[in-house]
Amino acid sequence: MVNRSLVPGNRRVVSKLKHLGLLWVFVLGFVSALSLAQSPSSNALTLKKDVPLNYVVQQGDTLWGISGVFLQEAWRWPELWEINPQVDNPHRIYPGDVLALRWEAGRPRLGLASRGGVKLSPNIRSQPLNTAIPPIPRDQIDPFLRNNRILEPGVFPDLPYVIAGDAQRIISGLGDRIYVRGPVVTGDQVFGIIRQGSPVVDPVTQETLGITGLDIGSASLFSSGAEVLADDAVKEFEITRMTEEIRIGDRLIPLQQGILDAFFQPKSPDVEIENGFMVAVSSGVTQIGPMNIVTVNRGDREGLTVGDVLAIYQTGEVVLDPVKQEMVTLPDVRAGVLMIFAVYEKASYALVLTATRPLSVGDKVKNP
Repeated sequence: MVNRSLVPGNRRVVSKLKHLGLLWVFVLGFVSALSLAQSPSSNALTLKKDVPLNYVVQQGDTLWGISGVFLQEAWRWPELWEINPQVDNPHRIYPGDVLALRWEAGRPRLGLASRGGVKLSPNIRSQPLNTAIPPIPRDQIDPFLRNNRILEPGVFPDLPYVIAGDAQRIISGLGDRIYVRGPVVTGDQVFGIIRQGSPVVDPVTQETLGITGLDIGSASLFSSGAEVLADDAVKEFEITRMTEEIRIGDRLIPLQQGILDAFFQPKSPDVEIENGFMVAVSSGVTQIGPMNIVTVNRGDREGLTVGDVLAIYQTGEVVLDPVKQEMVTLPDVRAGVLMIFAVYEKASYALVLTATRPLSVGDKVKNP
């Protein structure tokens, strides 16, 4: 018998087969790697179904709202907008502008196609900055934040306070003069009038995180000169704005200036947020929904920053297991999204941007 495997011709065939086998392994491995590279990862942007390829910017739009037309997670809009060399600020768009959805390297990108129906050219059309589309509804938070804040416990007793109204009035109103004692810093001319509100308490540790300053109005300093700024000296103010009557004992505090970033950059927090809760809501509402401002029991101490986005969760219901006849807690349910817009030492203010069910004080906030 002849061992055919030792025949030179057969050995050449076997060698070729081996090479072909290795080649197929290489090709299959390359295709697999390519498909993995092109397949959407857990961190990839997810578009909504039937998204439009073009969108005309409307009056009252926000970047957040426009991105919600395209993305499942609208808070990730900075990843969707492409850098456009035609404009100084790639995020500054105006009503009438046309946006186009494209794909670059397999990723969706939203870019500026035309200015108010006019195709882009090297000549840029000038537009007032105050007509630009904002990232989020600034009119919801600017007035609130200029006149509301969370103060450290113990600060209120050191603030200047109203000792009398004009003509010995107990209650004063718009245009009236009020008289104030307490420390006033040289150079401060416009003050907010606040009243001590409820303490912000951590629901887990029961720590007092701060005291809410309730906005009552604003007042301008009449007197000037170092001699009237002594703590015991009486200062004269005029009430320029009010949300309710100003009373004796109300406190004055310099208005916050330049506290809002010119542009919000929504992002996931750089740290893991644990035991986060919505602990209060403004405007005295009981059920929380989109565009409500809430207080969160986490702040600078825990690593939160302006622009951080948190998911809102509601505690899972407790149900009876019919088989084992025992009570079981269901997983927490994601119910909305909020964005931090003001950070204090131990607490923060946030704007609720989406809600899939009625929210309430006590709902949890976690990393998105």
